Amino acid sequence: MILTGPAIAAAVAAGDITIDPFEPCRISPNAYDWRLGKTLLVCDGHLDAAAPTSFTETAIPEVGLVLEPGLLYLGITHEKTGSERFAQMLNGDRTIGSLGIWVHVSAPLGHQGHAIRWTLEIRAAKPVRIHAGMTFGKLIFLTAHGCPDSYQQQRAKYAASDGIDISRLHEEIQGDRP
Repeated sequence: MILTGPAIAAAVAAGDITIDPFEPCRISPNAYDWRLGKTLLVCDGHLDAAAPTSFTETAIPEVGLVLEPGLLYLGITHEKTGSERFAQMLNGDRTIGSLGIWVHVSAPLGHQGHAIRWTLEIRAAKPVRIHAGMTFGKLIFLTAHGCPDSYQQQRAKYAASDGIDISRLHEEIQGDRP
């Protein structure tokens, strides 16, 4: 089940959900409106699942930054979110989609026990200017059924994340090679 806005606010107040920084005005009927952070990794070279991704790190200037089609941008959420009790789903929203921005299409699930600033996969259909701190999507919280199993305790691949992460699939592929 998805938490309503008032249930999200109550869970934040009770310490069951972490949203930092938290602004009550960003709560909508069934979600929290998250914002884009200040940094992007621009992945403009050849991508190979068996090799680390090359990138250029850039801060989004005060005047904004124009995203160009054909490039992969990895961004980060302004907010750090997490919960030991609830799973999370992070997505873009209609407003961002209407600008031709695809955000966080392939990895929307945030596991219980994983408090993070989310790494975002961002693509643009046309050149479009973005700004740090702008609302970029919706975060929902889901009740989990069954025995809780904390992501942090599993020593999962991205458990220690504290910034923008490139794909680590190359580690798995290289580990499987003779």
